[in-house]
Amino acid sequence: MAKKEEVKVPHVVPDTDLEKKIAEAFEVFDHSGKQVVDVREIGTILRSLGCCPTEAEIQEVILRTENKEATGNVPLAYFMPYMAKAMMEHRFYPASAEVLLASFRYFDTEGRGFLTKERFTKLMLEEGEPFTQEEFDEMMQTALDPVTDTVMYEYYINQLMVTPKTVYDIADVEVFPRRDLIVHYVEDEVSVTAEQLK
Repeated sequence: MAKKEEVKVPHVVPDTDLEKKIAEAFEVFDHSGKQVVDVREIGTILRSLGCCPTEAEIQEVILRTENKEATGNVPLAYFMPYMAKAMMEHRFYPASAEVLLASFRYFDTEGRGFLTKERFTKLMLEEGEPFTQEEFDEMMQTALDPVTDTVMYEYYINQLMVTPKTVYDIADVEVFPRRDLIVHYVEDEVSVTAEQLK
């Protein structure tokens, strides 16, 4: 049986705070230690960075960063520059408290300030882009008031908004992308070149 040829991808060392945060999230799922993850981990990595992508956006990230010679894998060398640029552009940014409140109020047709557990469950698991059962169960740990068995949405939104400094905050202060590694995205092709910018 022929041995599968290993495709060489440049090893990258993050040098900005944003790159370091992206690399840290990536490395949690890099089980081989070769700066490569399975494409199925990309959604989890994005969410661990504080991103809120749709499934279509996750597929777009995979399409743009997947190693074309070794499909099913995403190298850090492709992922890090793509995500740094995306985060500086505030792509996949979580909704604001105002948008969340307006959304909850839209579904609270009686203006009671809460949604029943049943209504919230139906919305999260059956409407729009549904959450997985695991995602929903995790959300309910914070969202559901155990006394009233309802989702008091203003309180829940306040819980969501209490967060430490996010990676987007770091992206906002980083002016220049990495200068020694340039990833070119031309249609569906990705090429990595190391060059110094003057």
